[in-house]
Parts: sequence; C-alpha cells; structure tokens
Amino acid sequence: MFRKVDVPVLGIVENMSYFLCPHCGERSDIFAHGGARREAEKLDTPFLGEIPLDMAIRETSDGGNPIVASAPDSPHSKAYRAIADKVWAQVEAKVGGGRQAPKIVIR
Repeated sequence: MFRKVDVPVLGIVENMSYFLCPHCGERSDIFAHGGARREAEKLDTPFLGEIPLDMAIRETSDGGNPIVASAPDSPHSKAYRAIADKVWAQVEAKVGGGRQAPKIVIR
C-alpha cells in the first residue's frame, strides 16, 4: 500500500514480538515470531527490531511516562533506542546527513 501511494518506508518493527514471563523469565511467542523480519526481507525493507509484549511498557505508556523515560536503562528502553538509531540512519540516508535545516522566519 505504501509503495502504491509513494510513501517512503524506513523499515518494519515487530511489535508484541514475544512475552517474557515476569515470574520465571520464560519466553513465549504468543503471536508467532519472525513474521515482520520475513516480510521485511520479502519487501527488501530494513528490519528495525522487535518490541516485546510487556506490562511495564503498557503501564508506563498509559501513565504518560513511557518506558524510555521512566526506565531508560531497561532492556525495553534499549530496544526502542536501537530501533530509533536505525530509523535515524534511514532518515539520514534518504535526505543526506550534511544537509542543513531550512531557516524558519516568523514575522
């Protein structure tokens, strides 16, 4: 769909990729796993990463204090930052890293 309307796609993220039990630490692939990576390969689009299904992410986001702000050193925050780094690299590659921003004048 995005290609048909000429919207650039920077990459694909697998949201709710897996669940880590907070009690035993066991990983469960509730919604299967790897579909986003396979689709990215099929579409020749960067795979940006996986975000787990986790109560802390939901609770902090619902509370207005996302996990990256409330627990910046958590593994979940690191996953979001790694994805953000990949997105930024895609943006720089598309628009050029050395280009200056336009000057905004308010009169």
